[in-house]
Amino acid sequence: MARFRDKYENEVRSAMMEKFGYKSPMQIPKFEKIVVNIGVGEAKDNAKALEAAVSDLAAITGQKPVITKAKKSVANFKLREGMNIGCKVTLRSDKMYEFMDRLFSVALPRVRDFHGISANSFDGRGNYALGIKEQLIFPEIDYDKIDKIRGMDIIFVTTANTDEEARELLSLMGAPFIKA
Repeated sequence: MARFRDKYENEVRSAMMEKFGYKSPMQIPKFEKIVVNIGVGEAKDNAKALEAAVSDLAAITGQKPVITKAKKSVANFKLREGMNIGCKVTLRSDKMYEFMDRLFSVALPRVRDFHGISANSFDGRGNYALGIKEQLIFPEIDYDKIDKIRGMDIIFVTTANTDEEARELLSLMGAPFIKA
């Protein structure tokens, strides 16, 4: 955990300063938070599905998830405002770096036919979104105890101003981008 944070503090900051020619160390982009979200569509019919997603997310991140509620009613989905529809965790500080280390070095290489993550998922403001199809890639999840395979969204929020800066920051941290 501290090893990954130290890597950022030393190697990554100096490489970013050199590449982009920042005048002050305060200009160097850094990670603000990582948000991990699981949307559970069947939660409106089955309360156990949401409990299972919450326990999976807690095991993966090491932090208690927050239940997310519907903001609007949608008749086609039989969804009313205020219904529980998912869960999310916001990771900061040491837990964020520890999760990032486990994601890049353990979980993503376990994906079948993995060639790297897409470089097209930046939002134009230096944030990166990554979708994962199944929670089984994390070693904390016991294959025999899951009831259903669920995907999740992982969003890396940075202080970078451009996508190029954010991509370089993620690459230096060990993100396995597809080689172009």
